[in-house]
Amino acid sequence: MTRIDQLRSWGAPLLPGLMLAATIAAASAFLGAHYGAPVMLFALLLGMAFNFLHEEGPCRAGVEFGAKFILRLGVGLLGIRIAMDDIAQIGLVGAGVLVGLIALTIGTGFLAAPLFRRQWRFALLTGGAVAICGASAALAIAAVIPPNEKTERNTLFTVMAVTALSTVAMVAYPLLFQKLGFSELQQGFLIGATIHDVAQVVGAGFSVSDAAGEMATITKLFRVAMLPIVLIAIVLVLRVAGPGQETTKGKIPLLPWFMVLFLALVGLGSAVELPAALVAQVDTVSRACLITAIAALGVKTSLKALTAVGGGHLAIVVIETVVLLALAVGALLLLDLI
Repeated sequence: MTRIDQLRSWGAPLLPGLMLAATIAAASAFLGAHYGAPVMLFALLLGMAFNFLHEEGPCRAGVEFGAKFILRLGVGLLGIRIAMDDIAQIGLVGAGVLVGLIALTIGTGFLAAPLFRRQWRFALLTGGAVAICGASAALAIAAVIPPNEKTERNTLFTVMAVTALSTVAMVAYPLLFQKLGFSELQQGFLIGATIHDVAQVVGAGFSVSDAAGEMATITKLFRVAMLPIVLIAIVLVLRVAGPGQETTKGKIPLLPWFMVLFLALVGLGSAVELPAALVAQVDTVSRACLITAIAALGVKTSLKALTAVGGGHLAIVVIETVVLLALAVGALLLLDLI
């Protein structure tokens, strides 16, 4: 058997499921552009409508591949967005505040989860998503924690919740920060420090002014740059946590391949000035992979399973969001950063 035959025999079973996820992703991108609504949310909801195709039939293998490999590839390619020169504009004090906000928000998840009888996996998923970069962080964290029967359902719920809250925040936060009397640069910092998803940060920031939009984007990129550090910390904790924290293939690798890709792209973008067209193309591929992965995860999840999570799930995400907002505003008032 030639290599081409081997590739064909490996890829043929994946094709129906991948085509399904890609079609849902394309439809979601069209709807998102047409209606100005979050693409991730469209991909999730449309994917769930096709859950019956995952239960049985030829789509199962490709959907599983999309929910795992394509997801990891999309997270890895996120590194193209980040250059250390841009991040350095935050300054040491600003960086320290953002690191503290991330740690305290994740810690809030671990404090809130037991109150609503939720497990540490959900606390980590939601805390990381709220603290770092919304849906992308939730997908990345889900890729490194040992899965159980609730992991995919909880991941999808987290994506849905943080996307919805980000959309509300995109409209409400600029009005709130203006009402509190913050300057445009301060508003930009707060928008970048508190809104979950990158797209909504950009939208909210530039709705204030160009200067606020640039500050919001840089602040948000710093939070995104913390993603590999948080993932490595998670993996280290899981590796030393003892029995029961291993995958079926053995111990979790210290640096999964997609995080190596992420860090390599950050290093490359920091060492040389990459053409803007190349960065835009790779970023587009990354976004396409993440939307396809969300569509595949949606296909894997039934609406009945997602609606069975209960109000405690939403309460935890809302608590983390409110705590992050309060801490960020408090830090800016106390430290007079900008």
